[in-house]
Amino acid sequence: MRGLFAMAKSLGCAGVELRTDLEGQPFDGHGPTYADDAARQTDLKIFALAEMAAFNRDTAQRLGAATALMDQAVACGARGIALIPDVGDAPVTRAEQRRMLQTALAVLQPELNSRDLIGFIEPLGFANATLRHKDDVVQVLEDMGASACFELIHDTFHHCLAGDGTMYAKRTGMVHVSGVAANVPPAAMTDAHRVLVDADDRLGSIAQLRALAADGYRGPLSLESFAPEIHDLTDPEEALAGSIAFITRQLQADAAGAV
Repeated sequence: MRGLFAMAKSLGCAGVELRTDLEGQPFDGHGPTYADDAARQTDLKIFALAEMAAFNRDTAQRLGAATALMDQAVACGARGIALIPDVGDAPVTRAEQRRMLQTALAVLQPELNSRDLIGFIEPLGFANATLRHKDDVVQVLEDMGASACFELIHDTFHHCLAGDGTMYAKRTGMVHVSGVAANVPPAAMTDAHRVLVDADDRLGSIAQLRALAADGYRGPLSLESFAPEIHDLTDPEEALAGSIAFITRQLQADAAGAV
């Protein structure tokens, strides 16, 4: 983990998003305060701790797991936790998606508030996801008057798959960025297609980032590539530096053109 923070610092990052769902023990088996210490030593932030999977399914019965993740987030100094919806066996109507979301948020809201944490809600664009569209999240939050402790995750991959249009930059607390170079239609894209963003990206990730920036988003961008070839890289720092430089050049060119 200290190597992760050192690499993030070397790459010029402002912080990291930590995951508890990857191979190996979370926090390298040392506990969440180990991550807090590593972040302080490198002067980096921990933007979020991921993830509570299927957060909108049987939330009340799984509250113990949710609060355990929240307590880890507090101990490691994270700003909040990532909330990932369930992906079922068949599509769910949007009315049912909103009902499930409202039920889940009502359970999680007091626990997040008591810990001064943010719940980062990430709609998934997969056809069988039980929460696909940011429109529905915003509507539920407005109906509940519960926006203070919840923010959106805009994921460039899932935004493309869901066919969403509105960006909701002012409601967004985190952006996940990945690219897909494979020549497959969005409906056939899977996590295994998600690589680092470069000129071959077919998701329109740069266009999405431009739209978010134009609408006022100034928060963190978190690279999220699940393709096996990315995870198997022997020198991830070089590949990450190349993708970060590409994204930065595209966005800086926009800024220069606007002057």
